[in-house]
Amino acid sequence: MTEFADVHEWWSALTGRTFADPTLLDRAMAHRSWCAENGGAPSNERLEFLGDAVLGWVVADLVISKYPEFDEGRLTDLRKALVSAEALAAMAERIDLGRWILLGAGERGAGGSSKTSILADALEALIGAVYLDAGVPRARSFVRKLVTKPMRVAARRLGELDARSLLIRVCSREFGRPPQVETHGSGAAHEPTFRAAVIVNGERLGEGSGRSKKVALQEASAAALRVLVERGVDIERA
Repeated sequence: MTEFADVHEWWSALTGRTFADPTLLDRAMAHRSWCAENGGAPSNERLEFLGDAVLGWVVADLVISKYPEFDEGRLTDLRKALVSAEALAAMAERIDLGRWILLGAGERGAGGSSKTSILADALEALIGAVYLDAGVPRARSFVRKLVTKPMRVAARRLGELDARSLLIRVCSREFGRPPQVETHGSGAAHEPTFRAAVIVNGERLGEGSGRSKKVALQEASAAALRVLVERGVDIERA
């Protein structure tokens, strides 16, 4: 892990730029739990509010430009996949953002720097800070760098985003009953990992994992659908 003196040095190394107003970057990292222990300093919540709006606009602009063949429904699904808390937390983890979030003692002790909600909120606050400090072009450039790779992956997986519903329809038609599911969670209470298995007509056909039961079930259902396709089942008729 590269060592940086502070968040400003980290930001400079990450982007090749500095903030004209460094206090904006400091505020973007200030979680309310830290502010409560430091004289009621301004938290990152207002920046988060702004960053959420900037993120939504930029992502909508990117997906509609990149995928002219997608209809409104697919564009909506793709946008949702990119701005969800889980997606944002994963982006934040990739740039090591959690290392710089200012947390109160209790939240820090509870593993707050790796919590999905805190990471997602801090990333939105950072986007808001970039927008205020450097305007639309820099904010758009930063968001584009964050989402380009996840956007390609999500676009390829659009057919799997509602795999659970499709699998239920396929199984009801082919086998006369819906699939059975098994789920269990592990890990810390504040940041669990869920695993799921899908049992089709008495056979365990797909497994998946994720930060929520829904994600794990979608992944397991997509795996089961792939097996059914390999066996010659026409899932398009569901």
